[in-house]
Amino acid sequence: MSENLDQIDRAILRALQKDSSLSQRDLAEKVGLSQNACWRRVRALREAGVIRGETVRLDQGRLGLGLTIFVMIRTRHHGKDWLDLFRREVAAISNVIDFFRIAGDYDYMLKVVARDMNDFDRIYQRLIAKVELDTVTSCITMEAIVNGRDLPV
Repeated sequence: MSENLDQIDRAILRALQKDSSLSQRDLAEKVGLSQNACWRRVRALREAGVIRGETVRLDQGRLGLGLTIFVMIRTRHHGKDWLDLFRREVAAISNVIDFFRIAGDYDYMLKVVARDMNDFDRIYQRLIAKVELDTVTSCITMEAIVNGRDLPV
């Protein structure tokens, strides 16, 4: 669908990424459309799957989740049964906020948030107890320089 997005669609997406709580009237005004025309475009973007939902960005530190860790995982297992179990177990850990299969020296990368090192150790112990892994390397962040950036539309 990206090739079918015009400048108004892109303006709608940029505005909603900044503030998804905009009223239909305010959104229409921002992008220079009538409310009805704007509503039809937003509905079409939802139906096409471009807009998948609406969320609120929370302040990680104020919620006591001051630690962000990138966990790199290498495995010798690549069969369907192992992968299904691994995906289920990782998805069940709410502190894992992003989960990727990657190319390169490692097979998977997790972005984990935790209160502190003890909390992360609990998460780590839970992960390695449930699924056989070959190598697990953790990179603890010191500062989030750019985080949660809007998609470039």
